[in-house]
Amino acid sequence: MFKKFVLVCVSVVFVNCKSDVKEVKEDNNLQAELEYKAQAVLGEGAFWNYKTQELYWIDIDSKRFNIYNPETKTNKFLETPSKIGTVVPVNDTIVLAALEDGVYKMNINSGTSTLFTGMKEDLFESRLNDGKCDPAGRFWVGSMHNQYETGKANLYSINSDSLLVKKIDSVTISNGIVWTSDTKTMYYIDTPTSQIRAYDYNNETGDITNARVAVQIPESLGMPDGMSIDEENMLWVGMWNGNAVIRFNPITGKVDRKVNVPAHNITSCAFGGKNLDTLYITSARTDMTDDELKKYPLSGSVFKVVPGIKGVKSHFFKEK
Repeated sequence: MFKKFVLVCVSVVFVNCKSDVKEVKEDNNLQAELEYKAQAVLGEGAFWNYKTQELYWIDIDSKRFNIYNPETKTNKFLETPSKIGTVVPVNDTIVLAALEDGVYKMNINSGTSTLFTGMKEDLFESRLNDGKCDPAGRFWVGSMHNQYETGKANLYSINSDSLLVKKIDSVTISNGIVWTSDTKTMYYIDTPTSQIRAYDYNNETGDITNARVAVQIPESLGMPDGMSIDEENMLWVGMWNGNAVIRFNPITGKVDRKVNVPAHNITSCAFGGKNLDTLYITSARTDMTDDELKKYPLSGSVFKVVPGIKGVKSHFFKEK
């Protein structure tokens, strides 16, 4: 499909930086348990399909799109032709899959795929990484340089016409992205910054303005990766090299609570279950020493916790 391209870079001026994040008290900590044992090299991209009651998740390096059913405790997967950064559903049978050269429509029954938005020129020496759909149904997806070079990546949005819009440039590792229930604020993570940034959001146009730092995360907690949002508009972030998912208050910039996970590199999370009261958590085995793998043998598995707080329905991609 012919790709229409619009360049809309954001001028980033950070204000109201909060840097007083501290470890949460131990009595507020939660403990995740094993849900599905796996050895994913780079488990990522947790997305709860509330229509089918299934967890979508991926193994980037193994080029696998997984569909896990918690009721039957079964996991099926589709192999992809290149590394897969994230998946979002379109309807009962079609998903958008972010691959190395662009975004594809994939049939989850047959495994066949067709190019939806080609991005080969934009992804020179890079690949697509994390992403989600906004409340209007646009697909937001970011990239990262294959050698992790600073500032070589971007954040894009794609609408139902396959219109590709560059939203933020000079990113390094584009990761978690969520929107508040009133659609007025977008939160976004560029992992090496150790920040969760907030933007004023126009849901009708997809415009983002007034960039600012909502949370500055100390190195002692790990590096922020994938992110989910709950019904109280609090942020749940998987912590790479942090053995945990942490709930951050983006208004105060402080840690609210912590979910300890028996794995080292925690990559993403999504609220699921019929009542959206279970947090599913993905993890990775890559970038771990032999000693770390011995200490955390379940790394690469999917975990869960019931935190006493409900999530919200994740958005599907909206077709014409």
